[in-house]
Amino acid sequence: MNRAEVMAVFDRELRREVVADGPDAVIERDGDVVRQVGPESGGWNGVLWSGLRGDGEDADAAIAAQVRYFGALGRAFEWKLYGHDQPADLGSRLLAAGFTPEPAEALMVARAAGIPDAPPPDGVRLVPVTDQDGVELLADVHESAFGAGRVHIRERLLAQLAAGTVVAVVAMAGDVPISAARLDLNPGTRFAGLWGGGTVPEWRRRGVYRALVAYRAREAVARGYEYLQVDASDQSRPILLRLGFTELTTTTPYVHP
Repeated sequence: MNRAEVMAVFDRELRREVVADGPDAVIERDGDVVRQVGPESGGWNGVLWSGLRGDGEDADAAIAAQVRYFGALGRAFEWKLYGHDQPADLGSRLLAAGFTPEPAEALMVARAAGIPDAPPPDGVRLVPVTDQDGVELLADVHESAFGAGRVHIRERLLAQLAAGTVVAVVAMAGDVPISAARLDLNPGTRFAGLWGGGTVPEWRRRGVYRALVAYRAREAVARGYEYLQVDASDQSRPILLRLGFTELTTTTPYVHP
C-alpha cells in the first residue's frame, strides 16, 4: 500500500469532501474548516478538516471561531486532530483554547478484499442487525463492553439502518449477545468504516473480534468498497496489524465542553 497516496484519498473523501454521517446531520464549511453539526437530539458535532497554514498564523482565529459557533448552539464538540495536520503545534493551541484530549488512536487502513476469512469460535454465530430487536441486542453488548448509553446507540443505529448507511452484526453465544460491531458505509467514497467493535469481557481473546472484522470486510467488498478504515485502540491495533491493516497516522479527539 502506498501510504501517502491512500492518506491523500482519505483526507479528500472523508474529511475535505465528507458527507454527513446521518440523515439529520449537516456538513458546513467555514473558510478552510469543515465541520459537522448533528441533530439537536444527539449525534456527532465537530471539526473534521481544518486546512490551516503550516506557520499557524490563521490557527488561533479558526479555533476561536469554532468555539464561538458551537457555543452559540449550546453544543459540546470535538476537533478531530490527525498526526499530519498543520500547524504542527495545533494540539497545543487546542489545549490553550480549552479543549481536552482523549486517548490517541491509530488510523488504520486495509484493502477490504485482502482481509483473511476468520470464522467465529465454536458455539458462536453471527447475526445481522436489521430491526429493532437486533438493535436492542447490539445496545446490550455496548452497554456491557463500553458502558455506553443505550439511547444514543439505539437512535443512531435505527436512523442509519433506515438510511441504508450501515451494516451491523451481533455475535451470539446461544441466546446471549457477546459481541457486536458495525460497518459505516460512506456513499461516493472508497472507504467503509469499522466502528463500535466490542466484546463482553468473558469472551475476549477468543477470536470473536477477528470474526467480526472478516464479516464486515466481506460486506464491504459486496458493496463495492475498496478500503476498510478504523480508528484503532491499543487493544485492537495488534489484531488489525496481523489481519493486514496498515497504520497511516494517529488521530486524537480534542473535546470542548
